[in-house]
Amino acid sequence: MTQTETEAIGQVEQDHIDRFLASTDLGSGVDLEVEGIVERIQGIQRRFHRMMDETLAEHGLTHGEWKLLCSLRKAPDRRRSAGDLAKRMDLSSGAMTNRLDRMEEAGLVRREACTSDRRSVQIEVTEEGLEAWKRSLNAQAEKESLIASALTQDEKEQLNGLLRRLMLEFDRRDINA
Repeated sequence: MTQTETEAIGQVEQDHIDRFLASTDLGSGVDLEVEGIVERIQGIQRRFHRMMDETLAEHGLTHGEWKLLCSLRKAPDRRRSAGDLAKRMDLSSGAMTNRLDRMEEAGLVRREACTSDRRSVQIEVTEEGLEAWKRSLNAQAEKESLIASALTQDEKEQLNGLLRRLMLEFDRRDINA
């Protein structure tokens, strides 16, 4: 019996969150519907994050390297200074140097001396780096689509609308990530 058929006869399939909430006394001041929402969003986020880590590992990248490639891809001329990248990624200059060393050795980025300031180094994404970023992005998008296929197109749009309202409430209350 499909989930839709189960729901049509009045039985809703339960997940581990339902079972947890039913077996736990959280006190009278806790709204179990809200707890269910929060627990499911957090659980889905953890699973997507693990899935992304697996995808990146399959493509020889770490999450930090993928983010660096993304940052370079969006930059003017697809290059940024090493200092700017370190600041954007909240890394020390030593940690950034180590990351750039690995990525340069893998052919994903190249260092070039800045023409206007010889003390500064510009980091440029290579074609190989762009391809690695695209391949991993497409592989992850395919995996995410498989999970999202549990929903109809209308349900996807409805879920996006509901999640958007929650995000907007965070924005209105100035609660930042």
